[in-house]
Amino acid sequence: MPSSTRVVKRLLVGRAMRSDRLGETLLPKRLALPVFASDALSSVAYAPDEIFITLSVAGLTAYAFSWKIGIVVALVMLTIVASYRQNVHAYPSGGGDYEVATVNIGPFAGLTVASALLVDYVLTVAVSVSSGVQNASSALHFINGHEVVVAVTLVALLAAMNLRGVRESGTAFAIPTYCFMVAIIGMTIWGLIRSFDGSLPAVESAKFGVPATPSFANGLGSAAGVFLLLRTFSSGCAALTGVEAISNGVPAFRKPKSRNAATTLLMMGAIAVTMLIGIITLANKTHLRYVDPDAGMARLTLDGEHGTQIAPGAVRFPGGVEYDQNTIIGQLAKAVFDHFPLGFYFTIAATGIILILAANTAFNGFPVLASILAKDGFLPRQLHNRGDRLAYSNGIILLAVGAIVLIIAFDAQVTRLIQLYIVGVFVSFTTSQIGMIRHWNRHLRVERNPQVRARMQRSRVINAIGATMSGTVLVVVLITKFAKGAWIAIAAMALLFLMMKAIRTHYRRVSEELAVVEESDQLLPSRVHAIVLVSKIHKPTLRALAYARATRPSLLEAVTVDVDPEETRALQEEWDRRDMPIPLKALASPYREITRPVIDYVKSLRGSNPRDIVVVYIPQYVLGHWWEQILHNQSALRIRARLMFTPGVMVSTVPWQLQSSEGVEERMDHRRAAGDIRRGGR
Repeated sequence: MPSSTRVVKRLLVGRAMRSDRLGETLLPKRLALPVFASDALSSVAYAPDEIFITLSVAGLTAYAFSWKIGIVVALVMLTIVASYRQNVHAYPSGGGDYEVATVNIGPFAGLTVASALLVDYVLTVAVSVSSGVQNASSALHFINGHEVVVAVTLVALLAAMNLRGVRESGTAFAIPTYCFMVAIIGMTIWGLIRSFDGSLPAVESAKFGVPATPSFANGLGSAAGVFLLLRTFSSGCAALTGVEAISNGVPAFRKPKSRNAATTLLMMGAIAVTMLIGIITLANKTHLRYVDPDAGMARLTLDGEHGTQIAPGAVRFPGGVEYDQNTIIGQLAKAVFDHFPLGFYFTIAATGIILILAANTAFNGFPVLASILAKDGFLPRQLHNRGDRLAYSNGIILLAVGAIVLIIAFDAQVTRLIQLYIVGVFVSFTTSQIGMIRHWNRHLRVERNPQVRARMQRSRVINAIGATMSGTVLVVVLITKFAKGAWIAIAAMALLFLMMKAIRTHYRRVSEELAVVEESDQLLPSRVHAIVLVSKIHKPTLRALAYARATRPSLLEAVTVDVDPEETRALQEEWDRRDMPIPLKALASPYREITRPVIDYVKSLRGSNPRDIVVVYIPQYVLGHWWEQILHNQSALRIRARLMFTPGVMVSTVPWQLQSSEGVEERMDHRRAAGDIRRGGR
């Protein structure tokens, strides 16, 4: 690696860390909360938006159901949190839902959960960052129209921060996460105090009307109304994303790992529920209106007049009045802190930053899960190696690339991305809880201690309730979101599932082929026929000849290809003049090919005895600059590539270092190959 590149890498990710410093990266609860719970906490910033957007189709009267749906979502969240507290105690190794499903249900279920989680982690990054950019645009108007570029840049920065290691990223993200908690809870408390004394103003959107679409002209009493409420509930369940991340990240906690993880889960659930209910309560008290920024703005009315949508989230009414719709938190912060602008900007800044940093939950969960899957042979083994900073660097980079592709494909629009969201997480929720029920059943059959049995039975009841609730939500999500885009996420899960099965099959087949099963696998070759490829007589050729002779093969000869008869004749004359100790054979090439005559000749030397081998020595220049590679070694590379697929043939490259390669060895000493840290390299 060039020194300049090495310097840039160290500036981005820091100095390399030894393997024995892995314990220093473990997290206390105060850092584990922002690292693993930022996704679940930040989702309360966009879950209320989705609830109000969906209800707006049925008009203003439908907003009366928002707080009821919020309470149901909160109950589901608390139940899932209680269920996962059982998981982290029973399976503290970090496999999370994947391990629970694999051990208790089977490999098929485990791989299904893994596929769902991997897809959902990528969506978490895309949705969180896109939502953060959208919220930031409420105060930073120059972002409008450049959301994709800003979002992609932020994902790249997040990846760089995580490449520095779990502990450093946790320290960097702790302050913004706690600021977000203070901002939302503080806004809720201050807003409720102002509501009680009658000084809380209405939000900027309160003056608009939201007429119901024709399908809901008679209210929500029809079957369509029930379906709408179910769809609203499924959208609101976006607040539950990220709950499972703690069960996947138990190894990153300080000891006692399981107890600290369970405590962090409880804190996360209580804080998230408080903030979700607080936002929905304030939205109702301030008469907030919120519609689909892409397609619903034209439905707003002002003094009975419909507006004309002029841009996503913007509408113009007769008389020249324009309205640019801010997010729910943006509208609430402006109303609650109408006499305290600093409070408004603090809330908007904290929300925008936490939504972006919420992707950190996925950056911690995805690489760990990918590492476990790679260890089990379902993903490329490079994903199991730790990088310079003891983080799973390859998994971090893969996640960032996947999220960037989604952001670009969906134009960083949260409303479009959210339709793909939460399917995967509820697949894992449901499968995991079913697995935990089977876990307790298995242990109860052999446990005789009454106190332990009572504790297990209590845990089984909690997991049964969790399985029922999460399974119900999964069915609702599939029914209400499938045609809206959830099918894309399901298709991605199926494709990933098949890909991981194929990778596992490949690794198993390779392992079977490489296994030593017969005595003949350890026998020495009966004869060795060595060939040195010669293009001209120079130092690399003489070195290759010397190495070949030193190995004392059964038969040794030099071979050249007769492309130009005059050059071949001159080579033969110089060969004889120098009295070379081995014969030189010229292979005919009427079509002036080099590779084909060599390959055909080598194949002809393979005798009937499978223990005979042919060793081909290829002189090759070692160059110091990439552009020099274009000018040399092309024939050698082609021959070596072809011979690698020929049974019974060994290829030995004999290097000759040219002057331009001087100093490269010293620079390479500073370059760490993937896995050096794992192997203990310095």
